[in-house]
Amino acid sequence: MIQIGMNPNIIDLGGFVLTWHGFFAFVGVVVAVLLVARWAPREGIVSDVIYSTAIWAIIGGILGARVVHVIDRWDFYSDNPVEIIAIWRGGIGLFGAILGGFAGGAIYARLQGYPIGRLADLTAPALIIAQTIGRIGDVINGEHISKATDLSWGFVYTHPGSLSSQVHGLIASHPVVVYEMIWNMMVLGLVWWLWGRVKPDGMLFALYLSLYAFGRFFITFLREDKVWFAGLQEAHLIAILIVVVAVPLLVYKGRLVSKGEEVGPPVNLRGQTRADRRG
Repeated sequence: MIQIGMNPNIIDLGGFVLTWHGFFAFVGVVVAVLLVARWAPREGIVSDVIYSTAIWAIIGGILGARVVHVIDRWDFYSDNPVEIIAIWRGGIGLFGAILGGFAGGAIYARLQGYPIGRLADLTAPALIIAQTIGRIGDVINGEHISKATDLSWGFVYTHPGSLSSQVHGLIASHPVVVYEMIWNMMVLGLVWWLWGRVKPDGMLFALYLSLYAFGRFFITFLREDKVWFAGLQEAHLIAILIVVVAVPLLVYKGRLVSKGEEVGPPVNLRGQTRADRRG
């Protein structure tokens, strides 16, 4: 078995706590923003458009992540409503971060006249990378409880501060977060290969969402989160909803084209294309 005995907290000074999960989540977000800003010019979008949109995407992601977590644990938060805003104590949902971030960025882009589909497609591979970086913190923290296993690659968390250690003791459990990281890299490989080959704009993001949701659906069966009904957890239900919406959209609208075909006009900071300015 693989033993992990690191303290889940990097810093714990009175009311200030910095966890490995929080640290790597921050690193993942920064890396994603920098990557998208670096890739943007090849799609005719200036980097400042990315930075301004990212602010609202991050805000939406934080809100969405917290809302999904609170809904899942409403049995606790209904009796402790003040804790709903105590996000520094932990408690976020990745699906909520993805969907909330998309909603926040899309609303801002819409108001500014930016091409939402093109921005979303640019973001897709960076999001997969960011998710994987963030999951490194989950591996260290052991905060996701999974089913016990006797497989040689099972994780045993030995630090008393780890939630997995508190629940399972020294019993090995499935490294579900690692399974998800592996799936993420497979999705990244396909999305990277199809980048610029899937049209119209927005379809690459829909493909990323549906592929991630598909893998997450099955991986979640190895997690021991709250069951809503029929043996399904909240992540199962969100994954089903995403697939039901994204896959028909891909089938109906998506098509493969030659790489570089149908690249939209350049976009400046105010959302106007050069063609708009000429007109």
